[in-house]
Amino acid sequence: MSALTNYRDISTNPGEVGAGFQFEFVCESCGDTWKSPFKPYRAGQAAGLFRRFGYIFNEFAKISAVSDIVFKIGRASGTTIESTGEKPRAQALEEAMALARQRYEHCSSCRTWVCANCFNESSGMCVKCERQGGSHTQNGGASAASASAMACPNCQTPSQGGRFCHECGFDMASTHKSCPSCGVTMPRQARFCTDCGHGF
Repeated sequence: MSALTNYRDISTNPGEVGAGFQFEFVCESCGDTWKSPFKPYRAGQAAGLFRRFGYIFNEFAKISAVSDIVFKIGRASGTTIESTGEKPRAQALEEAMALARQRYEHCSSCRTWVCANCFNESSGMCVKCERQGGSHTQNGGASAASASAMACPNCQTPSQGGRFCHECGFDMASTHKSCPSCGVTMPRQARFCTDCGHGF
């Protein structure tokens, strides 16, 4: 099963008091979003409390040797938690994707992830592709080429055709637009679609 790419990480800092993992998924057809349940990162929250206590203790306690030790331990624990938080984040993402798979379908024609309202189970296509009679499949080579040719302006990762970059979450809509005729992603300054010739 394909991994969902229509998400961005909205987790909080793993070394803060409110540490936790959450992801926002978007329908690449209508733009509706869904957020996974917030999953607290207890180790990060504990480190955040300890770090905060260390700052306060260092600020107000006048026993210099003890306050300096507490302050340094608080900083070290936060740094350690931040560096070891990748595994819990990956687990949280896996759980979020399991829930998101119940809400999003992969269009067999244009390969985008869409919500149930934008998907037809009988054809296995999104409503846009179905309206066009599966023209993405017929013109698949050109669509795939134009999508892969574009790179995210933020991290330079090749685009997979969605609204958000699957690597850094950058909103491609700020620099790109979708052709209303065939749905292919184009640079915002384009005057004509390179896939179907539609004029903007």
